[in-house]
Amino acid sequence: MNRVNRLLGTAGAAALIVTSASPALAGGTTAGSTITNTVSVNYQVGGVAQTATGASNTFTVDRKINLTVAEVGTTTTQVSPGQLAAVTTFTVTNTSNAVLDFALAAAQQSAGPGAHSNTDNFDVSNVKVYVDSNLNGSYDAGTDLEVSYLDELAADASKTVFVVADVPLGRLSGDVAAVTLTATGREGGGAAAQGAALSETTGANTSGMDTVYADGAGATDGSRDAAYSAKDDYTVLAAALTISKLSRVISDPFNGTTNPKAIPGATIEYCIVVSNAAGSATANTVAISDPLPSTVTYDGGGVFINGTVTSGLCNTDGTNGGSHAAGTVSGTLSSVAASETKTLRFRATIN
Repeated sequence: MNRVNRLLGTAGAAALIVTSASPALAGGTTAGSTITNTVSVNYQVGGVAQTATGASNTFTVDRKINLTVAEVGTTTTQVSPGQLAAVTTFTVTNTSNAVLDFALAAAQQSAGPGAHSNTDNFDVSNVKVYVDSNLNGSYDAGTDLEVSYLDELAADASKTVFVVADVPLGRLSGDVAAVTLTATGREGGGAAAQGAALSETTGANTSGMDTVYADGAGATDGSRDAAYSAKDDYTVLAAALTISKLSRVISDPFNGTTNPKAIPGATIEYCIVVSNAAGSATANTVAISDPLPSTVTYDGGGVFINGTVTSGLCNTDGTNGGSHAAGTVSGTLSSVAASETKTLRFRATIN
């Protein structure tokens, strides 16, 4: 026996044969696959080559459950008061070594810090979850499907998921609504139906495919729970309009334009001033409606919109683009940007 052992150590040759390796993936070798390792030993006795011998070992690769959910982008989602279908975007990635389904749930936060150094102070409504059906990375109403789970997501594959919600009217600039998307691993293998809940294997390693939770802690969930969560938030940017109405006497029947007085027959110029505060959202399609009192009559000289103000006084500028009908003067300012002031101006006669 000693003689054989010595010959094996000095004159024998050994080779380790392993099944071909899979590509390096985040999840690793596919769960349920088998790895066979075969060793072959060649040796001599008294200088004569003997019949080679060897042995094999086979085991089953266990299932590692891992996933990530990540906000797409690094800034808050800017919204307007009353905006419908406001979108926050996430990526769900299956970093397991098996095909899995993933249950999806969007939750609203109740106060506390949001995702971007801000504080949640209101809730959005009509919250829904959609999957990027056409894979273009953008939410497309009528194309992307509303879902409650991702079906049969392959190992190392990702899906873009949208949380879509409506913003209430009346919210102010700086208001924040934080939302959290949580994905939870489920059994895969059956298309078009959400798989059963996963169960982690307890106790010693078995000869079959065991299951191990390997996920980290997300925004609101713990580690090794087969789930992962991430936050995003909506931040309101509203217009902050201030409105004032000015008037000045242009002329009267006795003094003309020299120190005119507001007597019957005098011409009055009205100027409606619309200002938007600094840092506010642009106000678009600003519709102005001014029903005139019965004591004045529109003089037919035109309704001028998009005029300017200098030192608190309306300038005689703008374009004739408003209208008068049934005693009401109307006009629409195309837009009023932050820190901008525009006017609507017209003249009337005192009855």
